[in-house]
Amino acid sequence: MFPDVRHRRLPKLFLLVTALTLSLTACGPDLGKSNFARTTVPAAAGTGQVADGPITDAAVAAVVLRTIQPCQFLTKDALGGLGLGTVENDPSPSSIAFDTCRNKVKDPGGKELRLELQIGSTVVPRADKTAGVVGGLPLRVNKTGDTDCTVAAMTALNPDMALEVSVVYASDPCRPGQALVEAVVQKVHNAPEKYSTPAGTVLTADPCAMADAAVVTTAVPSAKPAPSGLHSCEWRDRGPSVTVGFLPGLPPLVGDGYSKVDLGNGVTGFQKPQTGGSARCKVQWQHRPWQGDDVELAQVDYQGYDDNDTDPCGKAVTVAKNVVTKLPKP
Repeated sequence: MFPDVRHRRLPKLFLLVTALTLSLTACGPDLGKSNFARTTVPAAAGTGQVADGPITDAAVAAVVLRTIQPCQFLTKDALGGLGLGTVENDPSPSSIAFDTCRNKVKDPGGKELRLELQIGSTVVPRADKTAGVVGGLPLRVNKTGDTDCTVAAMTALNPDMALEVSVVYASDPCRPGQALVEAVVQKVHNAPEKYSTPAGTVLTADPCAMADAAVVTTAVPSAKPAPSGLHSCEWRDRGPSVTVGFLPGLPPLVGDGYSKVDLGNGVTGFQKPQTGGSARCKVQWQHRPWQGDDVELAQVDYQGYDDNDTDPCGKAVTVAKNVVTKLPKP
């Protein structure tokens, strides 16, 4: 996932980093007893023949998913209709991602369910965790321990991408995850709410098309692009990597290790080298207004593979200057 930088002026954990720590253990089809009311998931959900080959459902193409608002699936009305329990608060959108939202539910017995949805996750359960289909999409379910479950409706294969729900719940976390994924898939196929897309927004941009191969390979030789989310793309060649991504956040400022750098075309970037460990540098800049005090940010993150990589910021800035020329024009 595209890494957090410095939003809200204080360090924050990226909402889905926890997904990286999940071990891959099976969650069988018998999800057992729960402390919440029976959900509205049809008996056939999560079952059926999983087709081989690419997913061609136009409703879940990346170009469509990029503009879908994630919090619509976690509102009081949306979750209330699933019969999971009581929803006390409005959903919380990520402050560092366009495609992530979370909320909490209290089941009838008073136990808390923590739900997180990412539209376009690329950190998904393995193919051997496939547990049928949901809305025509392959369903993968991965339970970790007694309280954690990841449920993913796959929207693309090789490379993998999914509508993914992460659940933390002390009593059968997979079942509410499957209920929510079923509702998300249904809504995605039936006029989901979308962000506005003014001219120049990065929301609609394909991050893997926002840098020229000839420029990226000066930093990461022989690398090929691979999506690392709907709004980020990674080029990797064994050790070193370059990630280009777009995210919401406050306008960057000098300080906290960041310094100004000229990216050309009248754009001022802010670079920050990492101290200690492998050579690494991030370059970030404001692209256009977003919502409230937030703006749309573009970021290039270069990570080397050893201390002999003496100019990580030079490589990150080179790629950033190229990205500036490729971004949609406000």
